[in-house]
Amino acid sequence: MEQRIGTDGVAGLKKYDIKVTGIVFMLYCLVGAGAFGIEEMIPEAGPGMTLLLLVIFPIIWAYPISNMVAECGAVLPSEGGVYVWVREAFGEFWGFQAGWWATVSTYITNGVYVSLVAGYVSQTIEMSEPAIHALKIGMIVIFTIINLMGVKEVEKVSTFLSILIVLAFALVAVVGFLNWNTNPVQPMMPEDYNILDSLSGGICICVWMYCGYECISNMAGEVKNPQVIPKGLIIAMPLVALTYVLPTLGGLACLPEGSWQNWTLSEEGMAADKVGYSTILTTYLGETWGYIFLIIAIISQCAIFNTYLASGSRGFFVLADDNLCPKFMVKVSKKKGVPYIGILSLAVVTLILAQSDFTTLVSTEVVFILAMYILLSISVIKLRKKIPPEERKKQGLYVMPGGKLGLVFFAGFPILISVFALVINGSDYFFMGIVATGTGPIVYLIFKWLYGGLYKLDPENNPLNKKTRLAYKDTLRIGLYMIIAGLFSFFAELWLHWYEIDYGEWGPDDYDMFSDFIPQIMQFLKWGGLILAAAGVVLALIGRKVETKENVQK
Repeated sequence: MEQRIGTDGVAGLKKYDIKVTGIVFMLYCLVGAGAFGIEEMIPEAGPGMTLLLLVIFPIIWAYPISNMVAECGAVLPSEGGVYVWVREAFGEFWGFQAGWWATVSTYITNGVYVSLVAGYVSQTIEMSEPAIHALKIGMIVIFTIINLMGVKEVEKVSTFLSILIVLAFALVAVVGFLNWNTNPVQPMMPEDYNILDSLSGGICICVWMYCGYECISNMAGEVKNPQVIPKGLIIAMPLVALTYVLPTLGGLACLPEGSWQNWTLSEEGMAADKVGYSTILTTYLGETWGYIFLIIAIISQCAIFNTYLASGSRGFFVLADDNLCPKFMVKVSKKKGVPYIGILSLAVVTLILAQSDFTTLVSTEVVFILAMYILLSISVIKLRKKIPPEERKKQGLYVMPGGKLGLVFFAGFPILISVFALVINGSDYFFMGIVATGTGPIVYLIFKWLYGGLYKLDPENNPLNKKTRLAYKDTLRIGLYMIIAGLFSFFAELWLHWYEIDYGEWGPDDYDMFSDFIPQIMQFLKWGGLILAAAGVVLALIGRKVETKENVQK
């Protein structure tokens, strides 16, 4: 199995000696950097359901994903992570989909963290629009410079910021437990909510809070000993879970009964009737601690932005190195050995998107990430067949526990949760997700025709079809994609129609986007899905005639 990037350094990347602790803190920043975001979950799902989801999701979501990433990262410690693993399992078409979805999601949402910093600062300091814009530019410039200095500098900054964040949330938890006076799990759900309503209000946020474990693998080619990454994953997962559960439990337990309805992450978080993690400290330790915690909130977003700038900038770099992206993206600085074009492009896009709506950006990112996790889970199963666990253990590589039953658990739960999360948040988000993820095959066709893909690197093992100028059997792969996406859209519409109209009686106010076009969207999802699936069948049938050995170009 070929491991070009990240193992032999042909791409010009500089390798750094990163310890396990550095990996742990980089992961902590990539996944959470504190419990910020859970504030929006509490009034939507209910305090009891929020705590239940925060406890269960590490077991059925974070633990499986971190284990899959650890196993794949051990056997294929290559720059590019998920893209490389899926490519090795199912070829460059599916690998490109995973790489495209993961990278675009980072480009979309990095602006969120910059916007949140500006929002937090404006809570305490009155700022004009030019001043806010200057603050955003300054933040982007500072962390871009850090990233241009190399992964080691990113790791140092992540470690320092993570320690401050962990200490701050540990203080929230301790103060909360010492002043316990209410039942933190009551009510389980908001009044007049059923379990589906409560889950829809919390599951997408919970998924988002526990996303990001795979991002560290994007930089594996710059780590001298990439086997420290699996070790860091196993440590980081419980650390993230504890900094979510304990401060939330303590906060709900020490504040007045009924205050759970006022938790928020909005810019009005410092208002008298609003509640957040800082409220616990201001209530029991004084106003000064509230402002200190506000600084921690700013540090948290900076920490996330810093690490995602490093991780996201490697996505197009690796695709370009495989001739599946414009070649200028593969440029590496001679002195520091970092992909500076990727870093600078992500910084520019971040500045543009920092002006966008938080909810829309996050919801779009979650769709890309969920699709990527489904593909990752299936690829893990495939790679187990290509490289059996017995061979891996002989080499001392990490293997997920539990044998075949463990594989079902680790790969199965992320698939089930991803599918459920995709269809629980409303037809408007599902429609946007289907359209957004559909950009992957279109861009692949363009880049494959323009740049040649893996064929230009290794024609013998990556032959072209002379008629389609695509990789051998790509028409079958694209046809399969169309069938899966079409049928998923069709059956999702049946569920959404029941969930929103027959059962839920949703109105225009229940949708965040496209509220005036929901009936048309429903029809598009149903009939458009059937047409797409039928077209996929036709393409697959054509592929059976086109994808012959006679048409192979080596």
